[in-house]
Amino acid sequence: METRAGDPGAFAHFDLARVDSPAFVVDAAKLRANLRILAEVRDAAGIRMLAALKAFSMWKVAPIVGEYLDGVCTSGLWEARLASEFYDGEIATYCAAYKPEDLPEICRLSDHLIFNSPGQIERFLPIIEAARARGDHFDVGLRINPLHAEGEVPRYDPCAPHSRLGFPIDQLTDEHIAMVDGLHMHTLCEQDFEPLRRTWDVAFDHLEPWFGQFKWLNLGGGHHITRADYQREELVEFLRDMAEDTEAEIYMEPGEAVALDAGILVGTILDTHWNGMPLAITDISATCHMPDVLEAPYRPALLGEAPSDDEIIDEGQGGAVRLGGPSCLAGDVIGDYRLPVPCEPGERIAFLDQAHYSMVKTTTFNGVPLPSIWLWDSDSDALECVRRFGYEDFRDRLS
Repeated sequence: METRAGDPGAFAHFDLARVDSPAFVVDAAKLRANLRILAEVRDAAGIRMLAALKAFSMWKVAPIVGEYLDGVCTSGLWEARLASEFYDGEIATYCAAYKPEDLPEICRLSDHLIFNSPGQIERFLPIIEAARARGDHFDVGLRINPLHAEGEVPRYDPCAPHSRLGFPIDQLTDEHIAMVDGLHMHTLCEQDFEPLRRTWDVAFDHLEPWFGQFKWLNLGGGHHITRADYQREELVEFLRDMAEDTEAEIYMEPGEAVALDAGILVGTILDTHWNGMPLAITDISATCHMPDVLEAPYRPALLGEAPSDDEIIDEGQGGAVRLGGPSCLAGDVIGDYRLPVPCEPGERIAFLDQAHYSMVKTTTFNGVPLPSIWLWDSDSDALECVRRFGYEDFRDRLS
């Protein structure tokens, strides 16, 4: 899987020695720039724009998010609690399957409660009715699967064959539509406008008989709206037409787009040796700190990497160094890079575009420490350590 992000932006001039190692550093100025773009699209298209906490939930910057967007979308009880505690605006909650004991509180916290199947709605109808009877106000939605795959990697494609995510659109009936206030359709991953257009062309034919019968249509996330080459003018026109056709309010839930290129992960070379090529062990772990490197997989961009004729450097050629983490997992390998610094213990490096997903997916496998979290403002150069993690954070999650 290829990343199309990795613009260093102001980080090209950031002194990596100013922070701990390892450390996430988020640029508030870049975050504002992304949010400003999303708000401009929202206003031009006349839609509602929510931030996906599953991708970026650094609640220290929740007030910044609240300045621009209409709220957040969450993936279950704990994210809904986080949203209620720190974020402004609407809360839309979707989960592939809810636990009955969680649902009453989710009903209380959410403005939109979105289910994965009509069967769940029917099964939990007594809980829904009881919540509304006690005064909770929320819409009920259904996630649909348009059965049109656009993803590069099946693992990240909600419409891959036999996907568990969303109710197959060809099974929708009048009875299902009558059960809900709105429909949810999350089908993309780090993609441009055209995959959205193609998906809607398929969904349109299935949904057209019910246009005017649902209040809102949520297009979910996976839209790289803030990337420089995204077709934003075409998106705005498309969204206006969609609202007119469906007679529904349109929602989008960008996640990556909120924090795209807004953060780096700083690390240090701990040791080096040779095994057919230069090797370097860092205090950044792919498995613990950037798991998508292994799961996608993909090669994260390195800040200041020396130029190469090839985007992916061939093993052992042209000064390439294989970077890996400190864990015992043999596959804890980040990739092969031409380093911008000498390949020596103590040298600092940083990987680009690590604010989204990496931060929310970190683990302490093998007792590998979690990166600290820093907030930098490239406009003012103000730098703040938001959080450091210690041994107790590792210890207390185990027993």
